[in-house]
Amino acid sequence: MTNSQASELNLADFQAARENVRQVAIETPVLHSNYLSKVTGAEVFLKAENLQRTGAYKLRGAFNRMSKLTPAERKKGVVAASAGNHAQGVALAAKKLGIKATIFMPVGASLPKFQATQNYGAQVVLEGAVFAETLKAAQAYAAKKGAIFIPPFDHLDVIAGQGTVGLEILDQVPDVSTIVVGLGGGGLGAGVAVAAKLAAKAQGRKIKVIGVQSENSAAYVDSLKAGKPVQISAKPTIADGIAVSKPGQIPFDLIKKHIDKVVTVTETEIVQAIVVLLERAKQVVEPAGAVGVAALMAGKIKVKGTAVAILSGGNIDPLLLQKVIGTGLEASNRYTTISVMLPDRPGQLVKTAEAVAKAQGNVVEVLHTRQGRGMEISEVELRLSVETTGLEHRMRVIQSLKDAGLEPHLEH
Repeated sequence: MTNSQASELNLADFQAARENVRQVAIETPVLHSNYLSKVTGAEVFLKAENLQRTGAYKLRGAFNRMSKLTPAERKKGVVAASAGNHAQGVALAAKKLGIKATIFMPVGASLPKFQATQNYGAQVVLEGAVFAETLKAAQAYAAKKGAIFIPPFDHLDVIAGQGTVGLEILDQVPDVSTIVVGLGGGGLGAGVAVAAKLAAKAQGRKIKVIGVQSENSAAYVDSLKAGKPVQISAKPTIADGIAVSKPGQIPFDLIKKHIDKVVTVTETEIVQAIVVLLERAKQVVEPAGAVGVAALMAGKIKVKGTAVAILSGGNIDPLLLQKVIGTGLEASNRYTTISVMLPDRPGQLVKTAEAVAKAQGNVVEVLHTRQGRGMEISEVELRLSVETTGLEHRMRVIQSLKDAGLEPHLEH
């Protein structure tokens, strides 16, 4: 299959890819979400690709592409550029196929992802302050060594491999009416949209596929308006796995034709989705993998019938996860930092704690200081980190402090 045959992808291509990737990828489970079903008023399921080997769907496309290489091409080795998930997918696929892999990653790449890629047997080269520089270095190396460059999304064999997720969804949730998928370069979105719609058509019905991007890096929104892939000036986003500044031409052509709608989500909405997935679904999901759930929670996708949101990956740095949990709880009015100025005399700390306890607030951290800009010598500042159940509870805690004769201020 060549890249010029994008319009000729058929159901048999995806079925063949599915048989192929079964050699290395597992069929990930689909989990029903009572919480999201209640929020949306539809039946919502989660396709848990975060439980895939290497922690993301990328293994499917990488293996499908590399398995098509001739013996002569395999001897040349493969090269890829990635900040994480594609790197691990290529590394494991190469190990399974007995191919030497060289992976270029940006300087400052996540240490867990760097180590995981190395552990799969790939040679890792750190180069480039930004991904564009890393990609350029990888392509130059491939040209110099005569190695085969494995693109993350802009190749038919890669797209066919990613599309196997769509076939699995239709088998696992036969009555699915809407599939929600994150969009970066577009390999997963294009593959799932084409495969799922072809499979549904063979069953005599139609389904919708909705794409989701971070509003800070929404290259498909601008590109679809322009009718062609365009370069955008992306802002930093927590969803680095889908932070692509220009869509691939092949996935763009397929997405333009087969994806019904593209919506965007904010950084706060992504963070809240990660926390909900942790609490309600017991799933650890990286920001790029949570955008579909974020869109459903924010009401940006209206679903009639049954929806499946793809959790595309779970490779989140533990330190980032720690920060995300705190930010997500705060955004949901469940973690509040309150500042109270008090006279510097005995009993004031007890008075404040009693006011919080009266409103059933849970104090998880206290900072008591006598020094600070603008403070009187006779004053102290008390900063309380309080766990609450939501906005109404937060306001009850604030009111209880006021009723005690104190002047609380929310910290942001």
